[in-house]
Amino acid sequence: MTLSMAWVRNIGSIRELVIASDSRLSGGKWWDANPKIVLMPRTDCVISFAGNTDDAYPLILQAFNTIESFDKSKSRAMDIAELKGHLLRVFNRSREFISNLPLKQHVPDPAEATFLFSGYSWRSKEFRIWKLHFDTNIGKFTFRPTSEWGGQIGQPKLIAFAGDEEGVEKAKADLVEKLRESGRLQDGGLNMEPFEVLRDIIRSGEFDCVGGAPQVVKVYEHMNSFPFGVYWPDRGAGTVSLLGRPLMPYERLPSRVIDPDDMRTTRR
Repeated sequence: MTLSMAWVRNIGSIRELVIASDSRLSGGKWWDANPKIVLMPRTDCVISFAGNTDDAYPLILQAFNTIESFDKSKSRAMDIAELKGHLLRVFNRSREFISNLPLKQHVPDPAEATFLFSGYSWRSKEFRIWKLHFDTNIGKFTFRPTSEWGGQIGQPKLIAFAGDEEGVEKAKADLVEKLRESGRLQDGGLNMEPFEVLRDIIRSGEFDCVGGAPQVVKVYEHMNSFPFGVYWPDRGAGTVSLLGRPLMPYERLPSRVIDPDDMRTTRR
């Protein structure tokens, strides 16, 4: 499984969408260098996932390929709200081709994967986050929009989580406590507090399914997305990870690198 988050970050009058996740795949072993946030052929949206990779990876590749193959989608003329519906239809249609099931099993097992589809909508002029999940009641993937927190003063808070229930509940509780301590639980938007929560949960080792370097992608209102490197386990170690993978010494980044402790970004 995993712990993945997507939220709108407010810095003064500037807004940006931040997507963050751990990097561990598990299932008889731990593999701590895997992308759980995937950039699409269009630059205004990304997909992150939590759950079984047997279910998640094929569908993410289908999402990438369907955007790549359709000019209106790739050019961003199709708004992400419309694209979300198309991706759901692609997901559900793809699962119709699962066959050779165990004896006496007539339908595939429910998909054990959840996706956060996030981006900037040029139609509504706002960031949108949807959770794409498999609904056992209807036997297919559907969606749930992410709503702003209620009872807020000033800038709104918009955040979604995906992952194991215990890890998600821990992350939510830690985020609320962090905001309460800073006096910003009801007043002010989110900055990088969700990333700090993710960082601390990874470092704690509390959950076997959450590990590896944090990975971060940002989507901007100018409809471009960029992956950020992360110094991990800290800047002093001198290792930069990009989308979960520690880079080799000769690799260079086109984007900036985040210090996980003071949140400053620098060129490598």
